[in-house]
Amino acid sequence: MRIGKNMIKLIWNTFKHSPSVFSIALLMAGSAIAAETPLQNLGTDESPVNQNLTQGSIEIAQNFDTRLMPMDDPSLTPVGVSDLENGEYMDQVTSVTQLSDVRPTDWAFQALQSLVERYGCIAGYPDGTYKGNRAMTRFEFAAGLNACLDRVTELIAAATSDLVTREDLAVLQRLQEEFSAELAALRGRVDSLEARTSELEANQFSTTTKLNGEVLFWLSDTWGERAAGRGTKKSEEDKTETTFAYRVRLIFDSSFTGKDRLRTRLQARNVPKYDSRDLTNTMMTRLGTDDDFDDDFVLNKLAYRFPLLNGRGQIELAANGYGLDDFMGPITPLDSSGSGSISRFGRFNPTFYRAPADAGVKFAYAFNDAIKLTVGYAAPDPEDPQEGKGIFNGGFSGFGQVTFEPNDRIVFQAGYVRGFHPKGDVNLTGSTGSFKAKDPFKGIRTSADNINFEAQWLITEGFQIGGWFGASFARPEDNNDTDDITIVNGALTLAFPDLLKEGSLGGIIIGVPPIITDGGDDDSLKDDDTSIHVEVLYRFQMNDNIAITPGVFVITNPNHIEDNETLWVGTIRTQFRF
Repeated sequence: MRIGKNMIKLIWNTFKHSPSVFSIALLMAGSAIAAETPLQNLGTDESPVNQNLTQGSIEIAQNFDTRLMPMDDPSLTPVGVSDLENGEYMDQVTSVTQLSDVRPTDWAFQALQSLVERYGCIAGYPDGTYKGNRAMTRFEFAAGLNACLDRVTELIAAATSDLVTREDLAVLQRLQEEFSAELAALRGRVDSLEARTSELEANQFSTTTKLNGEVLFWLSDTWGERAAGRGTKKSEEDKTETTFAYRVRLIFDSSFTGKDRLRTRLQARNVPKYDSRDLTNTMMTRLGTDDDFDDDFVLNKLAYRFPLLNGRGQIELAANGYGLDDFMGPITPLDSSGSGSISRFGRFNPTFYRAPADAGVKFAYAFNDAIKLTVGYAAPDPEDPQEGKGIFNGGFSGFGQVTFEPNDRIVFQAGYVRGFHPKGDVNLTGSTGSFKAKDPFKGIRTSADNINFEAQWLITEGFQIGGWFGASFARPEDNNDTDDITIVNGALTLAFPDLLKEGSLGGIIIGVPPIITDGGDDDSLKDDDTSIHVEVLYRFQMNDNIAITPGVFVITNPNHIEDNETLWVGTIRTQFRF
């Protein structure tokens, strides 16, 4: 901001003769900024596009899709882990030592200490920081000054005027006169906001619930010969026709304390699956949002979460529709099915995040700003009382994940899932990769130990590189003499946030879908060759509510069979959010 010569002279004299008042005027502006700029909630998917979150610019790429709209997963977590504070502001600090980024060697330490002890008008961010180096506008300065004036008035009214010296009051009066225009404008803005808030409260359909929506239109097709596999021969004909499909989601987010969230999601869709025998005959061509057709609206997701342990912990209970990616949250910037990868495989590690799940519970805890731990348990058929079903006697996943963010530009995640697949319902790869890897023991009860490692590095503001590696060690539960088989998959991701236009995103994914590399004591279980998945997409953000994503991905040696010809999948996805 630009300040005139008289103002510079006034501030300098203020600093010389009354450092405490000078500190009030400047440092309270930081508190005003903290009150006006809430942090992103843990695992939220409702932050504005390209919002400059406090956890670091690496989130520009990761959260390009996380606006105040209903995205896929409540676990689209930002890179930072301090958001377990759940967006609440820190209470009035009682000691300057509560602010982790303020040190005794800082030039403003004594001023902050004085403000806390004499006036009690300093607040910090939810992660326990003050962020005193942030730039501010004249309006933010005025907001801080106004907050301080209110506090001084309270002290005087409470007969504690001995804390406020005559010199302090004189300087405050001069500052108030200098910023009279900004203070008046600020009060006008507050009055306007109060009027608009009253109008919204009078017309909203619920005082506790917010409604968001998303509509996807999918134009897609495949090119190439049908692949051989699972007893079907390849065909030289292109078996698919161009399709036009949709997906609609309505999300109701309710909060009863201001810190908790009850999410109810309704969904209808008819996006085609290209993996059937009479089409491409490979799961490697599946789209990011496909599934069994369901033109009727169904309850697609139901979960409740709330903070604990002073905001550093969080418990989430899911009753329906939750995958492990909802509970734990990948860090790849392309994981959203609405505006990320156009393929099923390209979203995240499928052997890890697609382990058995539907309902369950998780506990997350942030040890500090760099380390977060998530643990939990999920089951795919918790509501079914039949034998081999239910919460504990059917399929299940016990999971744990550690997130480590040493700085604003680098983040790592490592996780483990112990999964069990009941007889006749075995899917080790989340319907990606080869048919062998999906069900290697032909329907026999199967357990698997799955590991995942992923990383993201924001090299520049416009380029982020990352990827994942996953390994599964599976065995049939009905034959203890069988050695474990090994299934691996991995991908390299390149993201280009704000490419050509703010809010847009370019993406490249190169990877190997799940493949059996070690058949244990049965070499026939190994996949013969290696498929390569190459995907290119560009998400063009037309405005705040509409985005168009053309994209294409190619599969070499489909089903990990060298004799199969290369398959291409092309799409144009249009997203509407409201």
